[in-house]
Amino acid sequence: MLKIIPLSSLIKVFSDEEPTAQPFTKLSCLSNERVQLQVAFCNDSDCEVNVKVDCKFKDCINVYYVEEIYSKNPVHALQDNYTLRKKSGYFPELLRLLEGCFNAKANKWNSIWLEVVPNPTLVAGEQKINVALTCGEDVQTIDFTLDVIDAQLPAQTLINTNWFHTDCIATHYNVEVFSDKYWEYVKNFLKVAVDHGMNMVLTPLFTPPLDTKVGGERPTVQLVGVKVTSGEYKFDFTNLDKWIAICDEVGIKYLELSHFFTQWGAKKCPKIIAEVDGVQKRIFGWDTKASGKAYRSFLTAFAEVFKPYLKEKGLEDKVYFHVSDEPFAAIARHYRKASNIVNELFGEYKIMDALSNYKFYKKGLVKLPVPANDHIELFIGNVSDLWTYYCCVQVKGVSNKFFSMPSQRNRVLGYQMYKFNVKGFLHWGYNFWYKQFSTGPVDPFTETDAGGSFPSGDSFVVYPGDNGTPLISLRLKVFYDAFQDMRALQLLESLIGKEKTMQILEDGIEPITFAQYPHCDDWQLATREKINAAIKQAIAE
Repeated sequence: MLKIIPLSSLIKVFSDEEPTAQPFTKLSCLSNERVQLQVAFCNDSDCEVNVKVDCKFKDCINVYYVEEIYSKNPVHALQDNYTLRKKSGYFPELLRLLEGCFNAKANKWNSIWLEVVPNPTLVAGEQKINVALTCGEDVQTIDFTLDVIDAQLPAQTLINTNWFHTDCIATHYNVEVFSDKYWEYVKNFLKVAVDHGMNMVLTPLFTPPLDTKVGGERPTVQLVGVKVTSGEYKFDFTNLDKWIAICDEVGIKYLELSHFFTQWGAKKCPKIIAEVDGVQKRIFGWDTKASGKAYRSFLTAFAEVFKPYLKEKGLEDKVYFHVSDEPFAAIARHYRKASNIVNELFGEYKIMDALSNYKFYKKGLVKLPVPANDHIELFIGNVSDLWTYYCCVQVKGVSNKFFSMPSQRNRVLGYQMYKFNVKGFLHWGYNFWYKQFSTGPVDPFTETDAGGSFPSGDSFVVYPGDNGTPLISLRLKVFYDAFQDMRALQLLESLIGKEKTMQILEDGIEPITFAQYPHCDDWQLATREKINAAIKQAIAE
């Protein structure tokens, strides 16, 4: 017998466990909003399953099968208990676009993921979506009701960057950097990123000195050509021109320029390749002192031509510079030297770095700090443009998107960022398919923890599909819903003001912080329904 359960997108359906969430069949949305739904099902015998979706706008519904992916390392050692499972095993994760029938194993729970994309045929009012699952002669159907509100989400104001690792693309697909295939695949992955709320991209002027073993190297992906003749530097922006053109085409609005100094110390230089006397060679790297005369001279020469280039391209207000990622107290002296160099050369631009030490900002070492969401309290109210980030160690109370975490813990970030007027969000792992310190590649379908170093889900949110096309995780879909929640709150604020909007957001609960919020799917969804109802009422008035 075939059993089916309609669910929200916040439920992770494990194959070995029947979902206990209440059936979910009705929700509202704004007319330009993307909507996610699920149907869980289980049959008592092996069967071939056919899925049929029927509604007035069925051509605008993507249907996915949720595939489980194995995690050997699902949690951080210090992770709290707002976690689904802490033991290694299979987790619902990968969305495979469904084409035709598929086979389902007996007594195993599966999930069909439905995505309604914005379309002109989705008119205001209640709309029905009928989903029929056929297994042999057994047919089960469900009706979802979508209440479409005659209003639109405003444009995304949040600047969102999820570090884009082009070397991982080149390595996985075995394509030459800057070949036609390389550019094609980079564009494919950027399109998906933009479609899910990313509007800033890490731009490798020089090969980013990120997550690299001391003395080791990541594949060369520097966009700026360098030539040394008689001690003079000349720069070629041909590949950077192509990069910018692709970014413009897919909708990237901001460029996050790669760090000028090594991570976690700012003591050394990034790998920089140049043509010297007709031969390509490395001229800076781990053996080069960061604050030495040679590197300062190089950066000075680069600044003299790069700043006019930015002006010519109209990018002066669209670029963000970096010094060194995640500085800490013990290396303050080194970071100060590096920061002084960058500020002397590019001080008129926005200069940002991820950090959690408020003293770095207080002392003027970082102009635009990006604090972790578990260290953000000191920055709230003291920074004009508040940003935040999280990574593998933000595991106590705060939002994150590991395999093991409930999807509500992923999505709640939208409410939090709205309340505290966060201007930007940064995450390091869009597609990091390497082991920690980039010591070698991993197969992201079988090794999801960067060689056992990070909890599964920290280092990537997309998978490499066939022919350079990305496959999407359900975590990325849920994360995009957080951005839509934030935009809905901003729309409501434009109609009734911040104070009344916050009253609706925090109705019946303790004040929201980055570490405090209801751990409850029903609250997350019901709150969004209240927001939508208030929008509908405000427009009617």
